[in-house]
Amino acid sequence: MTTNSQHKNRASLREICHVNSNEAGDRFVGIRVDSDEARVYFPIGYSLPDTESAIRADIKHLIRVLTEFTTKEERLIAQSSHLDKQTVYFPINAYLGVIEYFLANGGRYYIETEKNFITASNGKQNWSRTIKRHKPLLQEQESGDYSLIFTKYEVRVSSPNSNKLITQINRYCVYEALKKIGWLYIDYEPEKPGPHPDIRTSVAILQSKLVNTNDDRKRALFQNMKNMLEYLDEKTTSKQYYFGTDTFEHVWERLVDRAFGIKDKAKFFPRSKWILKYGKDLETRPLMPDTIMILNNKYYILDAKYYRYGITGNPNHLPECSSILKQIAYGEKVKSELVKNGIKSDVFNAFIMPFNKSRHTFGKSDENIIKVGEATGDWLFVSEENHLEYHNYQRIQGIVIDIRFLFYNYNSKLQNEREILANCIEDGLENKTEFKNKTFADINFPLSFDNEFDVMKAAEDNSSAKFNKSE
Repeated sequence: MTTNSQHKNRASLREICHVNSNEAGDRFVGIRVDSDEARVYFPIGYSLPDTESAIRADIKHLIRVLTEFTTKEERLIAQSSHLDKQTVYFPINAYLGVIEYFLANGGRYYIETEKNFITASNGKQNWSRTIKRHKPLLQEQESGDYSLIFTKYEVRVSSPNSNKLITQINRYCVYEALKKIGWLYIDYEPEKPGPHPDIRTSVAILQSKLVNTNDDRKRALFQNMKNMLEYLDEKTTSKQYYFGTDTFEHVWERLVDRAFGIKDKAKFFPRSKWILKYGKDLETRPLMPDTIMILNNKYYILDAKYYRYGITGNPNHLPECSSILKQIAYGEKVKSELVKNGIKSDVFNAFIMPFNKSRHTFGKSDENIIKVGEATGDWLFVSEENHLEYHNYQRIQGIVIDIRFLFYNYNSKLQNEREILANCIEDGLENKTEFKNKTFADINFPLSFDNEFDVMKAAEDNSSAKFNKSE
């Protein structure tokens, strides 16, 4: 590096990383810096690798996932209890882009080159300037004609100008970026930037550069610098900033949908309608399943649940009755759409929850996808023999997927994993009367109620349990 940066002692990347529990007060996923001390928060079940280089790659990947699968509004909601609005829009990718350009350039700042001309006997000639400045020699040809011979030319040369304003702006941006995010790359204190234009002047200069630059790499650098400066111009004097979300369950849903789902699922949304005696009829908002996977002419309805069961193994952290009811409604809708269109196909249902394949309580398997159980309801069809019988979609399978695996593979085709997931869901479903010798009255439920007060108290506890198990 050309900087006079100094080595500084800091904690290892592993020491600043935390895998959250998703309990109250420990839900944030992302990066938080408070008074220049950084912390990185990974989602429940995430398995951190052993080496610093691998952890560094995981942190960058976490930033990429959060950038792709969260909106500014979701980050705004997440930060409302922490600090003011401006820090929600911290442009972390602009900071990373400035640092990566600096490091890829050998630790050198961006320097604009001056385009000058010199007189020389070789080089890239500028003919208009050469003709104006130099007198050619006449050389007679065999045909009797004459040609013009130049012995000297005006040649274009480029020389660096380290005093240009754009370089001063880049020095300032590199300093600010390394001060906030440099810990992710190098263990150095950044060099002080020196004199530079004020922020608003710098933004105007960069905007001019963007208009007049065709080089994509330079344009990306100028845009990142501009994004940084616009943030610095608006932010408060607080030394705290966040990039992430308290509602990672939305990210989990989108990861599962990207990895396994079809794009056109709107036709499978269950809808309802009020037919009113007075005024216009009203169609209510449809229920929207998270993901529909189609494989080998079979339909799989997947509900991504960012619940703690895959980590704790505690049955109280499983999806509740309302979720089971909703999934069965999805199954009814999908099946009816297929029948209406003359399609003969099986329909299956599953909850998809995160887990850590290197540290779990579900046997000795080290697979990325594991089946952990099954859910159904007691309001379903009872046969003449007084036994419960189910359609496949009325038996919702509990599936856990290693969260770090999904982080790195959601954009892949995952054909093999789709097959594994389908097999996990279908495993055991060939037995249509699994509860043949057991009715719901035979099942030992964990709650019993002696009076109305107990029922109300259980409802309150269930509501609290739902909050604690997931969101």
